[in-house]
Parts: sequence; structure tokens; C-alpha cells
Amino acid sequence: MAQKFDLIVIGAGPGGYVAAIRAAQLGLKVVCVEREHLGGICLNWGCIPTKAMLRSSEVFHLMHRAKEFGLKAEGIGYDLDAVVKRSRGVAKQLSGGIGHLFKKNKITTIMGEAKTTAKGKVSVKTDKGTEELEAKDIVLATGARARNLPGLEADGKRVWNYKHALVPAHMPKKLLVIGSGAIGIEFASFYNTLGAETTVVEVMDRILPVEDAEISAFAKKQFEKQGMKILQKAIVKSLDRKDDKVVATIESDGKAETHDFDTVISAVGIVGNVEGLGLEELGVKIDRTHVVTDEYCRTGVEGLYAIGDIAGAPWLAHKASHEGVMVAELIAGRNDVHPVRPESIAGCTYCHPQVASVGMTEAKAKEAGFEIKVGHFPFIGNGKAIALGEPEGMVKTIFDKKTGELLGAHMIGAEVTELIQGYVIGRQLETTEEDLAHTVFPHPTLSEMMHESVLDADGRAIHF
Repeated sequence: MAQKFDLIVIGAGPGGYVAAIRAAQLGLKVVCVEREHLGGICLNWGCIPTKAMLRSSEVFHLMHRAKEFGLKAEGIGYDLDAVVKRSRGVAKQLSGGIGHLFKKNKITTIMGEAKTTAKGKVSVKTDKGTEELEAKDIVLATGARARNLPGLEADGKRVWNYKHALVPAHMPKKLLVIGSGAIGIEFASFYNTLGAETTVVEVMDRILPVEDAEISAFAKKQFEKQGMKILQKAIVKSLDRKDDKVVATIESDGKAETHDFDTVISAVGIVGNVEGLGLEELGVKIDRTHVVTDEYCRTGVEGLYAIGDIAGAPWLAHKASHEGVMVAELIAGRNDVHPVRPESIAGCTYCHPQVASVGMTEAKAKEAGFEIKVGHFPFIGNGKAIALGEPEGMVKTIFDKKTGELLGAHMIGAEVTELIQGYVIGRQLETTEEDLAHTVFPHPTLSEMMHESVLDADGRAIHF
């Protein structure tokens, strides 16, 4: 006999567990199936543990700057095992918290491999056998995994993916990072700060290629100041793996050269976890390992939804969570449900300096046909940034010249991943340049730079 529920959620990552909790809050009987860890990749192997490790490297960096702040710190060092242990502890604490929230909201949890067998039916293989589930609605939230390119596959020894990099078998001395998206740059920043001689290879013409070109250029200069070697428009053609090193053949400007590294991190993107779910048999459309959905995350198969990384870009935990809430409310019959607007979702990279953005880049705004006004403000013109000892960075804002609409905002510098939300709210509320210009920002704060950048779009910046 199949167990009957109102909703089956497959996957307990930031999309799935949030969808399950919101649906339960709305009175639905919910079961969530997870094959590995509550919290998914984000809590266990992504967002959270990486930020814990980056915090350790940030503190290590600041300790070396103690003299600048009138302080003394001698014999500065680190214990990599302890850094990793703290990171894993933070992840474990939060993953355990999901279990508590499921119990609080009376959500049934089944650990196992799920497969859709028919409309409204799911079969789950567990350690104890197979369980059959039935529900009117099913939410797919199975996430994604690291992409493996032929010849560049991670082996956990000398060639790592993000999981290996979070529980390193050794401290890299000479590190190659393939890919300069958020994952690659964050690991490059962490290991470089701890002393690894770090090279980043990016196939595109600039690092952090989804960011505004000015931000990418600024980031490159900062990373090079920190000792990183950045190779743009370059390809890693092959990896020759030895016991104690990896010989990488890197092609740049039409020339191929070999370089020795003791460790390689492959961060060349992700692929959706769509295999083994029975989706093709149900008639679900899959495009390049991602489920095709409409703006409400509907797959086209009645009662079947897909959210988060499996449903495509942007591949962000906060996007997945918001989609989880939206879908739960849609299923529960709420009549005030609004689709998620990808163009108003912030992207954050927690390297040093941090990078954050929302909306269109300057190039995209021009391509879209907008006549634009652009404002800038540098960290060096901000009192709080100087007091913090963080004068490197900038804020950039892009407006529609005709309507004053905030088309995009882009930042690099200390704590910009926290600041960006101000502009996100501005876009959500359809705030104009004039509205932002008339807003009083507190002093002394880093957020004042947001105001000055807006003013600069009209040539009215005060402090620069």
C-alpha cells in the first residue's frame, strides 16, 4: 500500500526543504525524500562550509595586518585540519537544524533514492527496502553537481572538485584553479590567502564573466596584487597526473605550455541531477541537464514542479528557496502568488574583495537598447571603509536615462554581499534614481557609497 500525502518533495536542499516547510505551514501533509543530507549541497558542501572556511582565511589575513591597526600579533599560523573541522561543524549544526524544523512542522522525512513512476506516484529505495508514495503534487528539487570535462575529471588525490577542496587531503603549495566563476574564485581566494601559489585559468576573456566588465577588471587587479596569476582566454588542454604532481598543458594566445602543480581544483560549472528520476517517461522536457519550466516552475506535466538548480539559471540557493515558497503557495491554492524575477536576484561571490551584483551589466543594458546613466563611487572616498582598513573597492549603478529605473547595480569591496540587498529591494519596489537620491543613508556606513553612486549618475557625488 502506498503512503498518501498532499505533496511529495524530492530533495532537501535550500529549495526542497523550504518548499516542504512552507507547504506544511499552509496545512498540507508533506513528505520530503533526500538521498544524502538534509540541507543538500548548499548547507553541507556549498554555501555554508565555504563561507566558514573563507572567514578563517579572512581572519588570518587580518592578523597579518595587525600592525596597521596598532596591534601586535606574533607567530601567526594556521591549522588546516582545525579550519576544516570548524567548517564541517558549522555545516553539521545547520543540517541538524533542518531536521528539527521538519519535526516542528510535522514533515515526514524519508532517506533514499526517489523515482517518479507515474503521475502523482513516487517509488523510494531505502536501506530497508522500497516505499511507495502518492500525492496530487510533486516538487523536484534534486539540485546539481560539479561538471566533469573529459580529461579534467576530479580524482580526489591531486585533482579536486568542490567537495575535495572542502576536506583537503593536503595543503596545496602550487595550485591551479580551472574556472573563475564564484566557486573557482572563492577557493582560489581561500587557498591563496593561506599561502598557496595560485594560478586561475579562465576560458572567457575575463574572470568572473557574468559580472560587469569594470568589476571583473577591478577584481583581476586585486587578485594579482595578492599574488595570484590570472590567465584569461586560456584553456587547460590536458592534465598528466603523477604521484606527487599534475602536469597541466595550458593553451593561451595559440601557444600551448606545460606547467607543474601539486593540486588542481576543477570548477567548470554544474550539471542538473535529472538522471534516474523517471522524468523522460512522464514527458518532462530536459534541456542540457535542466528541466524546462514556466515562470511558476511548472514542468508541463500536471502536478509536477521543478525548482532550484535542476530548473536552470541562476544557480543560487536563495533563488531555489524563493521558488520553493512560491510553488508551495501555488499548490496550496493561494491567489497572491508572484513568479520569481531572475533579473532581480542578487549574485554574491565571497572572495576577498567580495563581489555582488543585481540586474543588468552596463553592456547588457546597452544591448537591450536602453539609453543609460552610470554612477560610480570608490571605497577610498568613504570614511567607514578607510576606518575599517578596506579602501579598495567601488560601487556602480546603472539607470534608464528616460525613466530613472535602476537597471543594475554592481559592487566590489568589503561586505558588499550584505550591501547589495538595498539595491535588490529598490528594484523590487521599482524605486527610481530620484527616490534613491532623496533617501537619507546613515553615517558613517559603507552604505553611504550606494547613495553617492546614485548621485554620481547625475554628476552630484559629494565626496569624490
